Amino acid sequence: MTARRSMVIAALAVASLALAGCSSPGEAGDADRPQIVVTTNILGDVVGEVVGDEAEVTTLMRPNADPHSFEISAQEAAMLGDADLIVSNGLGLEEGLQQHLDRAADAGAPVLVAGDVVEALPYASGDAEGNPDPHFWTDPATMLDVVDAVVQRASEIDGVDADQLAEHAESYRGELEALDAEMTEAFEAIPAERRALVTNHHVFGYLADRYDFRVIGAAIPGGTTLAAPSAADLQGLSDAITEAGVSTIFAESSQPDRLVQVLASEADIDVNVEELFTESLTEPGEGAETYLEMMRANTERISAGLTQ
Repeated sequence: MTARRSMVIAALAVASLALAGCSSPGEAGDADRPQIVVTTNILGDVVGEVVGDEAEVTTLMRPNADPHSFEISAQEAAMLGDADLIVSNGLGLEEGLQQHLDRAADAGAPVLVAGDVVEALPYASGDAEGNPDPHFWTDPATMLDVVDAVVQRASEIDGVDADQLAEHAESYRGELEALDAEMTEAFEAIPAERRALVTNHHVFGYLADRYDFRVIGAAIPGGTTLAAPSAADLQGLSDAITEAGVSTIFAESSQPDRLVQVLASEADIDVNVEELFTESLTEPGEGAETYLEMMRANTERISAGLTQ
């Protein structure tokens, strides 16, 4: 380890001590195995499935957290500098973590930014229109590119068995392809005129692009949950909902649905509000413990909500 990298790792730890409301340090894990640190829990689940027992995978983001704003402890900041590989989402998603990722990368830590290996779509509307959309996981076919990139980078780590890695990855690719087929079949059963999505913020661009949905709009007219809508934004979206005849609007499970409830009442039509898992996995038993479980739950709820 270079002197410069050691100094930056120390700076990471010192800076993180000043963070308010930090999450508790993660468990130490198995120091004898290669260490992979992943930012979001959705990517953490996918990386864990691909890597299996070939490395210790530590996920920084807790269940039911918001990827736009979660923070980390001093111990976790130091883990970034010591990791054999850091896997992040990128495309501006981890707003509360970016300073630590930048410091670790500047210090020479190996980094895989998943957003750099997918075909990123731009936001089609809202305050972030034209900027790259980081919510690529809503299309399971796009996650195949992430799996391929994880295999390539993890196989370069000393101590990782490339054959075992390839076997795990091939099995998980099959799971993703089966999920994609299930989603295609379920969404094709929704009449074309009913494939209209309204959410609490813009998150379904990739799903809409793959499965032929129209994104009518979002209560928060941007790609981050940290933004806030104006009265004009809400009125405009309310008018669009009424015009499109939307039957159900969707709220993210980790965010309060007050704004979506306001929209339902402002639209002056019989609109249901359904909860989806879009930004985070959940604790076991809460409906979205894994990425595959999350996507199947969302598919079922979207299909049911738009065919009522």
